[in-house]
Amino acid sequence: MVDAGGRHGQRPGIVLAMLLLVYIFNFVDRQILAILAAPIQADLGLDDAQMGLLGGLAFALLYSTLAVPLAWLADRTSRSWVIATSLLLWSGFTALCGLAHGFWHIFLARLGVGIGEAGGVAPSYALIGDYFPSERRAFALSIYSLGIPIGSAAGALAGGYIAATVDWRLAFFAVGLAGVAIAPLFKWLVRDPPKPAVRADSRGQLAATARTLAGKRAFWLLAFGAASSSMLGYGIAFWLPSLLQRSFGLNLVQTSQFFGAVLLIGGTAGVLAGGWLGDWLGRRDRAYYGYLPGLAFIIGAPLFAGGVLSSSAAAAFLLFLIPQALAYIWLGPVLSAVQHLVRPAARSMASALFLLINNLIGLGGGIYALGALSRLLTPIHGAEALRYSMLYALSLYALAAVLMAAAGPALRREWVDEQ
Repeated sequence: MVDAGGRHGQRPGIVLAMLLLVYIFNFVDRQILAILAAPIQADLGLDDAQMGLLGGLAFALLYSTLAVPLAWLADRTSRSWVIATSLLLWSGFTALCGLAHGFWHIFLARLGVGIGEAGGVAPSYALIGDYFPSERRAFALSIYSLGIPIGSAAGALAGGYIAATVDWRLAFFAVGLAGVAIAPLFKWLVRDPPKPAVRADSRGQLAATARTLAGKRAFWLLAFGAASSSMLGYGIAFWLPSLLQRSFGLNLVQTSQFFGAVLLIGGTAGVLAGGWLGDWLGRRDRAYYGYLPGLAFIIGAPLFAGGVLSSSAAAAFLLFLIPQALAYIWLGPVLSAVQHLVRPAARSMASALFLLINNLIGLGGGIYALGALSRLLTPIHGAEALRYSMLYALSLYALAAVLMAAAGPALRREWVDEQ
């Protein structure tokens, strides 16, 4: 473990700051499609189901599956090199989205974004595990997870403004090329700590880590609990801008301001609160790494429903803020808990296997499911179909809460202490 001053010229704070910056670009590139959905649909003639595929399956298919071999590569070689190369790749494909002239063009570009982003997150979790001790790890992971609300808000605000004043294609070019420029700076500032001897021979590590996690009840409960919540979370994050324009009458700039503020204020508060509460409660009882997210989902569901059903944008903004915070509570506690189910050398692999389940189901299924359900409900509810699609999907939070609560007792038994 790296001490407070760092080793080999590395300081944990600098490493964490650069990982956060890369993660911000991760979510700028991921979320920008949501704010640009309306002009893209109008320009390319796409329906809600097709947009759901672009936002979900096109991205998540290779993002989820390639995360496992890329995490294996990161554990065996260099985590920082894998992250830097991934940033370069996904940023380039984001820029290529601006050249699309049809559904399949942009679908293939989104596949490329998913390929690149597959190598970014799990190695980052592992580097944080290398640089921060157990009792500070949930909060460090929550700082890293600020990339989700900050990046999503930045993508919404920048994408909405550029698309409204110039063109949606320029928005993709701008954010993609900015990420390309950051990649060499990241590699210059971030280096891997010395590898422990156990990482020198990583043959069979994937199979060994998979076997270890397969026998741990806590892993399955946390993974499927997170996946259930992510189906709703990713679905609402992608479709909320469209709802604001269809049901609340906001224009593109107003939508980007509303959506960006909800993500930034609510998301930042939730991520930080989850990390701090996770470490504080977890020191007393490790079961709280599961109990805390479960409680957040139970409280958040009716508040989300109130925002969706609201008749005014001002009321909806206030009603969305709290559940948006609660939706992010799980990140610090759950990501930290997953890292404590395996030995330190297997952290990238454990994180990748967790992300495989969470993202393939949550990201791959949630966005498409809400879009397809909206299309199915259109003959009944007309322009309000998307609103009712979101309401029906709130049942996923109840399932997530049950699974997270059940994971608590298992974490007490299956926790792996620092070695």
